[in-house]
Amino acid sequence: MYKQQRYELVENLRLKGIADELLLQAMSKVEREKFVSAVMKPNAYKDIALPIGYGQTISQPFTIAIMTEALQIKKGDKVLEIGTGSGYQAALLYEMGAKVYSIERHIDVYNEVLRRFEKLGIRVHCKCGDGTLGWDQYSPFDKIIVTAGSPLVPETLKKQLAVNGRMVVPVGSMSSQVLKVLTKTAENEYEIEEIPSFVFVPLVGREGWQK
Repeated sequence: MYKQQRYELVENLRLKGIADELLLQAMSKVEREKFVSAVMKPNAYKDIALPIGYGQTISQPFTIAIMTEALQIKKGDKVLEIGTGSGYQAALLYEMGAKVYSIERHIDVYNEVLRRFEKLGIRVHCKCGDGTLGWDQYSPFDKIIVTAGSPLVPETLKKQLAVNGRMVVPVGSMSSQVLKVLTKTAENEYEIEEIPSFVFVPLVGREGWQK
C-alpha cells in the first residue's frame, strides 16, 4: 500500500537536491509508516513533520535527508544519535550500515521505541538519559547527529567526536535554528558550516535547554 508513496517521496527528495545514494536507498527501504501511530499512517510519506506523542515529532523527511547527507555516512561508521524519538532516523542510519548508539530522554518514548526496534529487527544500542552529555563509554564517534534544537553546541558532544568526524546539530532559539555542521580537524579544532533555517523541538539537558 505504501511502497509507491515511499518511492515517490524518494524521487521528490532527489528533485530537491538530495544526492547521497546510500541515504536514498535506505529511505526507499525503511517503512516510515511503522514509526508513526495508526491515525498518522496516511500521512507517513507526506514531506511534513508528524507528532509521535509526548510533545515530540518525527521530523520532515527533507529535514532528515539534509541532516543525514551532511553527516556523510559511510558503512561501518560509529554514529551517536541524540534524541531517538520514533526511531526512524536511527533505522535509516542502521540501514545505511552504521553502528548506531542512540539516547532518548523521555522514558515512555524510550520504552516504545525499544519495542519497535525489537519488532522490526533493528539492532541499535539505546539508553535513556541526558543526550547533551553523550555516551562517553563508546566514544569517540565518527558521526554525531542531534535531532533537537539547542541554544549552543554541547561541549561534551564535541569532545566525544573523533578527529575527522562530523557532527550535525540545530542551534538557535526555541523557535528557530540554524543547522551547524562541525568537522573536527584536530583536537579542539573545528570547521563549521551552516545551513539555515529549521525548527526542532528543544534539546533539554545539562548542556541544552533547562526543563
